Amino acid sequence: MTYKLTTEEMGRLTVAEFRESAKLPLTVVLDNVRSQNNIGSVFRTADAFRVEHIALCGICSTPPHREIHKTALGAEESVEWSHHDDTAACVRSLKALGYKVFAVEIAHGSLKLGALPADAFGPGVKTAIVFGNEIDGVQEEVMALCDGALEIPQEGTKHSLNVSCAAAIVMWEMWKLKH
Repeated sequence: MTYKLTTEEMGRLTVAEFRESAKLPLTVVLDNVRSQNNIGSVFRTADAFRVEHIALCGICSTPPHREIHKTALGAEESVEWSHHDDTAACVRSLKALGYKVFAVEIAHGSLKLGALPADAFGPGVKTAIVFGNEIDGVQEEVMALCDGALEIPQEGTKHSLNVSCAAAIVMWEMWKLKH
């Protein structure tokens, strides 16, 4: 018989334990994401994969915020985050710290998820992934600063996914590559 695990059986970390635990060497950069629900969903997924940091840039709302909390369900308390007025400045500072920075965008020469070279994204490589605004995507100025672009293969009629869905897919792929 199959049954759901209890919270105790799952062995989840407390917020304090999470903060002290080893993290996935990944920073998620949100470039002018306008929906607080999307921001909260990204926090929740970042918590699931123990992402080290979220950089909220430009018009992104910041915790504490009721709408972020609705979808983050407390992950805004566990995942480290910062706010930056300018996404390009944030990306420049990440690159100065040795991060490889990739936009998640359909672009010339983009790398398809599922076919990423493990040596470029594997253990020990510090990576930042930039997700753009729900309408306009990643700013061109920011794209020009990135080391490349990652693309989620899609076969339907639409050319994009909701930003929180895209973030979940990419974080999962990064988790697999770095473990």
